[in-house]
Amino acid sequence: MAIRTRARILTNRLQSMFLSSSFLHDHATSFGYKEVGEEEKSKLVGNVFSSVAPNYDLMNDLMSVGLHRLWKDRLVSKLAPFPGMKHLDVAGGTGDIAFRVLESINGVKRRALQDGLEDNSEDETRVFVCDINPAMLSVGKKHAIERGGGLGEAQSLVWVEGDAEALTFDDDSMDGYTIAFGIRNVTHIERALAEAYRVLKRGGRFLCLELSHVEVPVFKQIYDLYSFSIIPAIGEFVAGDRDSYQYLVESIRRFPSQEKFAQMIADARFQKVEYENLIGGVVAIHSGVKL
Repeated sequence: MAIRTRARILTNRLQSMFLSSSFLHDHATSFGYKEVGEEEKSKLVGNVFSSVAPNYDLMNDLMSVGLHRLWKDRLVSKLAPFPGMKHLDVAGGTGDIAFRVLESINGVKRRALQDGLEDNSEDETRVFVCDINPAMLSVGKKHAIERGGGLGEAQSLVWVEGDAEALTFDDDSMDGYTIAFGIRNVTHIERALAEAYRVLKRGGRFLCLELSHVEVPVFKQIYDLYSFSIIPAIGEFVAGDRDSYQYLVESIRRFPSQEKFAQMIADARFQKVEYENLIGGVVAIHSGVKL
């Protein structure tokens, strides 16, 4: 009996050790190419997004030549939103994904009405925009007002300041979860994935749009030249902030490969994990289902 008790204590200690920060992947404590403490990374990333928030949309258009709009459209089309759904968009402060989700749902409603079907889901649809950075949320709320159509006061659109690693939503409460260009900035990717799994209902879908890794040698050389030489220069010229965009480029290179990230999603207990490369791997959309 004593041996069994000691074995159980040892097992518990080992589990605690493996869950501690020292056993997480190397990217958990990286800020670009720098190795930093976990608390310091959170502060540094927060400072980056507070700095870039005023020029975030303009810089996205310039850096991607407007392609980020098509990538986000593709993400939402794969989500296949439906009326009455409860959806969570994490790191979505500017509202780009949330607006698309609501537009897609409204399109489904219009088609249903044209077909003579009754719609009783208007008061049930909820799209939650969760972001840890209040400056980014402010940008999103401003966009909602500017877009009109009642988005600024819409009950179906809910803005929440929150941490991807410690969501405040109930277990099994969401039909869908998206995160676009955000997961590489969290301190512990594994915790963010675990939280995504927790809040999703059975049958709920996880989708992640993220800048990724180009594997075609010639294209990779051109992409690296553009990334390290052009993007920081654009950031300095347009936003007066070279360092934040240097971090952006470095954080992409530190992010796990498509295959490794897919395995991390599977390790978080998601099923039917797959990914789609866009523009040769410049970005990738990963998806999984909670069964």
